[in-house]
Amino acid sequence: MNHSGKIFTAAALFTTLCCTNISAQAKTALEPNPSDSAQLSKPAFPEDAPMFKSSGDPKLYYIRKINVHGVKYLNPDVLKSSAGLIEGDSIYLPSNFIANAITRFWSQRFFSDVKIGAEIEGDSLDLEVFLKERPRVYNWAFEGITKGKQKDLLEKLKLKRGSELSDYVIDKNKKLIRDYWAEKGFRNTEVDVRIDNDTLRPGQAVNVTFLIDRKEKVKIGRINFLGNTQFTDKRLRRTFKKTHQKSINIFQGTKLNESDYATDKELLIDFYNSKGFRNANIVRDSIYPINEKRIGIDLEVAEGNKYYIRNVSWVGNSVYETDALQRMFGVKKGDTYDKKTMQKRLGIGKETDPEAMSVSSLYQNEGYLMSQIEPAETIIGADSIDIEVKVFEGKQFTINNVGISGNQRIDDEVIRRELYTRPGELYNRSLLMQTIRTLGSMGHFNPEAIMPDIKPVSNELVDINWPLEEQASDQFNIAGGWGSGTFVGSVGITLNNLSVKNFFKKGAWRPYPMGQNQRLSLSAQTNGTYYKAFALSFTDPWLGGKKPNSFTFSAHISEQNNAYYVWQTATQYFRTYGAAAGLGKRLNWPDPYFTFYAEASYERYNLKNWTGFVVKNGNSNLLSLKLVLSRNSVDQPIYPRRGSEFTASVQATLPYSLWDGKDYSDQSMSDQDRYRWIEFHKWQFKAQWFQGFLNNSNLVLMLKAEMGYLGSYNKDKVSPFQRYEVGGDGMSGYNIYGIDIIAMRGYEDGALDPSNYYSRGYNKYTAELRYPVILKPSSQIYVLGFLEGGNAFDSWKEFSPFKIKRAAGFGVRLYLPVVGMLGIDWGYGFDPPANSTTKSGSQFHFVLGQQF
Repeated sequence: MNHSGKIFTAAALFTTLCCTNISAQAKTALEPNPSDSAQLSKPAFPEDAPMFKSSGDPKLYYIRKINVHGVKYLNPDVLKSSAGLIEGDSIYLPSNFIANAITRFWSQRFFSDVKIGAEIEGDSLDLEVFLKERPRVYNWAFEGITKGKQKDLLEKLKLKRGSELSDYVIDKNKKLIRDYWAEKGFRNTEVDVRIDNDTLRPGQAVNVTFLIDRKEKVKIGRINFLGNTQFTDKRLRRTFKKTHQKSINIFQGTKLNESDYATDKELLIDFYNSKGFRNANIVRDSIYPINEKRIGIDLEVAEGNKYYIRNVSWVGNSVYETDALQRMFGVKKGDTYDKKTMQKRLGIGKETDPEAMSVSSLYQNEGYLMSQIEPAETIIGADSIDIEVKVFEGKQFTINNVGISGNQRIDDEVIRRELYTRPGELYNRSLLMQTIRTLGSMGHFNPEAIMPDIKPVSNELVDINWPLEEQASDQFNIAGGWGSGTFVGSVGITLNNLSVKNFFKKGAWRPYPMGQNQRLSLSAQTNGTYYKAFALSFTDPWLGGKKPNSFTFSAHISEQNNAYYVWQTATQYFRTYGAAAGLGKRLNWPDPYFTFYAEASYERYNLKNWTGFVVKNGNSNLLSLKLVLSRNSVDQPIYPRRGSEFTASVQATLPYSLWDGKDYSDQSMSDQDRYRWIEFHKWQFKAQWFQGFLNNSNLVLMLKAEMGYLGSYNKDKVSPFQRYEVGGDGMSGYNIYGIDIIAMRGYEDGALDPSNYYSRGYNKYTAELRYPVILKPSSQIYVLGFLEGGNAFDSWKEFSPFKIKRAAGFGVRLYLPVVGMLGIDWGYGFDPPANSTTKSGSQFHFVLGQQF
């Protein structure tokens, strides 16, 4: 074959054909030395090979073979396929086919040079692809920052060994590093890069090190407003929630976060809108350096005129009367224009609250899933607005199918019985929200991930799917506490997903029969020799599986004696035996959040030569009935953001002293006779309320109040049992007299009890501000600051809700699904404990378990 029958076309040929750059060479300090993936049987063609003429009609050629050269790390077949080069295809030349193939090679960013040539013979050709791979990065490293921050950056930047080196990769990651430190307040961070040959792989791999100089941390020195005449700079600064200038408030962050700043500018406009300034806007804003450590922010605002509502009209509503909608809207003639309040009451825009009552929720609670509420505003004159609320009602939607997914340990039937969204019923948003709370309160699913998937399947039918993310709910606890001058250790296990009906089912013990949401708890306490206690409880939340009626059974036994060593025989002891059974019922009135619980219990106290207590010898029996009315609307059990919970209970025995004919005023009566049958009536009330700041805010305020009182039928027969111990962390776990331990931070255990025989009454008030650090199924951590006040009393005459001991402090909580809630608090008691003149001062408290 003569020379004219063979033409080698390099990348420059196709530049002429399609006016595209198809030959390039990106020189770097380090270039690999790859070996060809296709072996050539002839020498390389000269650089000045004749060019293929771009003129003339295109001619059809058959691709006979494709040879890829210079590839060491990549698969040649994959590269040919990704570039659209396939042996056996037919192509026209001249055309843009080869130019497109070269573009595809460049787009992969694996190469520093790409050339394609062709050897033509008749109507066939062989394509020769010459590639030069970029060096591979063997190791990424950082200098100038701590190891912890290096790890964070590696995860954030997703830097992987073996990736290609290019200017694009370097520049992109330098920008990401600067942004990372800018978010932390280091806005002047400088980033350089050092590229070193890897000594074991010269020419093939490099080590890349980012050289980071954070400089000084930059904070906001001042925030200035221009153009504001209606409100002062100080008032406008208060609209910013996370962007603050330097002040005497050391707890207020002053670093600039771009995303937070953008959100705060929206809040500024929202504030103006809420005050009637409908057309207010930010004309310009600038961020400028004051010095190396401070920056300034200037915002120029155009306030515009203040507007008032002239007329409000409704269009399109047929389901609800205009008067009813207008009463819910609550905006009338003469009111100041307030966009935020109007959107909240209509239930539209960013002010939508799924759980709050609004015009939108009114429709959606009656099945109108696709209903829309659109307020139209018409400006009248310089300061008046007419509001026309357009209502698009649509059709009522019926629930078609309800699906569940993600549950591996919980039976479908257990989940379905907790759902308020059922096939065949009208769509109801309030029931949807109630289902979210119910599933979250079960404790088996990640409450942060419970979100229904709502899919309309026609103009009148909707499917609701519940994708669930299971989390561990069983708990194993090992703890210790100090009580009555001794250290008491405890161990317990709680199975929250037991299935009694599967006890004898083959293969169900993995590791125990589960799936029915039944709860079994076993615990044991001891200090070694002279104190030991055992307890068990079982709860079935759906007794019989048909209705949400719960059944609970519990039993306990404890003993304390004077046998301090194993070789001693006890001559004194205090033994307690007890059992209780209760039934609970969910109520539909006043609302579905109410429950009622009734429990009958029996306890027997056996004392022998027991000193230091009211009763020394004999047996005391306690038979009582307890009634509890409670309401719980919190959105989730571990870190509630909204809702409330209250419990009112009364526990009472029969008034034996009214008919047994004994004179209890007789001081010579023995303890055995006086307390053979214990009598009392015990009242307790607890309430707590949760509220997040702003919509969907994780900053939560918790307010709590509680009180309790132990009453008697006969003043000469006041029960020495079932009293209160007030003060401390509330977790000593040392309980032999049936007392209720009431935590009161800032004071030692029992420090507020007025006598050695505990207290007959107490009150307590708490305010906590909580903020989460981690909210994940594997662990949840939040910090808190608290104000607390409370006191204990020995009689109803002394009881007062205003006589309290005050405390303040802060703490942290850690929830692990396996062990439950753990925490530590530091509290400072501002007042003296009972029977003391010295204020309590600094106290540390450990917390184990969820408290209410």
